[in-house]
Amino acid sequence: AVVSTQSTGEYGNEGFAPLYHEFESFYHRNVYHRGSMLTAAPLAGTPGATIDIIEREWGEHLSSFKLTDRKKNFLNVGSYNYLGFAENDGYCSKETIKEISTSGAGVASPRKELGTMQIHQDLENLVCEFVRKPAALVFGMGFGTNSLNIPALMDQGCLLISDELNHSSLILGARLCGAKIAVFKHNDVADLERVIRKNIVMGQERTRRPWRKILIVVEGLYSMEGTMCDLPAIVALKKKYKAYLYVDEAHSIGAMGETGRGVSEHFNVDTRDIDILMGTFSKSFGASGGYISGDKKTIDHLRRESHAHSYAAPMSPPVARQIIASMTSIMHTDDGKRRLRQLAANTRYFRTELRKRGYIIYGDSHSPVIPMILFTLANICAFAKECLNRGLASVIVAFPATTMLGARARFCISASHTREHLDRVLDILEELDPIIGLKLSKNRKTSAFLDFWKHLIYKQ
Repeated sequence: AVVSTQSTGEYGNEGFAPLYHEFESFYHRNVYHRGSMLTAAPLAGTPGATIDIIEREWGEHLSSFKLTDRKKNFLNVGSYNYLGFAENDGYCSKETIKEISTSGAGVASPRKELGTMQIHQDLENLVCEFVRKPAALVFGMGFGTNSLNIPALMDQGCLLISDELNHSSLILGARLCGAKIAVFKHNDVADLERVIRKNIVMGQERTRRPWRKILIVVEGLYSMEGTMCDLPAIVALKKKYKAYLYVDEAHSIGAMGETGRGVSEHFNVDTRDIDILMGTFSKSFGASGGYISGDKKTIDHLRRESHAHSYAAPMSPPVARQIIASMTSIMHTDDGKRRLRQLAANTRYFRTELRKRGYIIYGDSHSPVIPMILFTLANICAFAKECLNRGLASVIVAFPATTMLGARARFCISASHTREHLDRVLDILEELDPIIGLKLSKNRKTSAFLDFWKHLIYKQ
């Protein structure tokens, strides 16, 4: 007998199975959509310490909106502008404008054909010097740097071991490559070793032959958790079991380490012990795109086989100039060193104050990404609305980016913030605590309602 089930229909395709995931479609329409006026705000300007947001007028039931001519300035703690290079004046911007008049806006050919320019080679040489690797390759899109290069490194008969909280670009690359994927608990080195040992013993599915190669994929700094990978322990495991190591430094390069060289510098790990170092330019360097660095043989292989190098549009010359200018500033100028010190000082101050006042925050003490746990969708919607009413632009994160009860606000600290900016954010949080109940730390007495949510989340 055929059992009929109620499912979401698609207009014009009655009787067909839905193309989309039913639960996520239900969640988006009935839950997420109701808070859409608090998300995806259209911006008008650079994402510095403050940012201009265009006001919107919403239709009935939030079904549509139209942009107005009105703009509002907000204090900004939601952008990945860690070193403050996302600006429209100063040395980097002037160099970028000059490059537009010299090289134009772009090249209508992929890198493998006619799209490689001298500025791309100059940038790759500078990246090699900065990350201390023999060779590097740059790409116009950070997401594609992961998703289109992992398939050139791994295929069937290989084992790819991934942290459970890796970025979606890494997950997509893992799925596209055709290798067997094994997942270990977030930042749990003991579980990583368990997964490695189990898969080495079992071998490939069906044939039980040894794996052709094993690649461990982790992030340097996890942007939803604010945690850093335990790099020294992972490197020790990689050596013990003769596996390769791929580290995504999208959020850590430029923001971590005494000279901004990422988690390898922070943990004093020799970059020769990391087979593939990947990073993006859209955070600390105020630009876009990404890079992959490694030994010369690996990078030459990617020049031949990478879909991102063979088919995608190359990085725009003005974007490359912005990266060269900001990276040179970090390496050789007092202003760059000042930005690194300012980011570290701002991060320490803001994290210390949040923890001291009773907020639950995640992450490493050196991480400029600071998630503050609010648990429920109702809490983060109320938080975002009240922040906007007080002139604060922040980021709220909920399912599916987190678990159902892992909703959070996320603060991104920048070198462009002053102590007055951070104190203003803390004052706004103090104003909102009696309204929403933000201080959920075990060290502070809370209402029975909040105690219920704490008990539930800790139990899980």
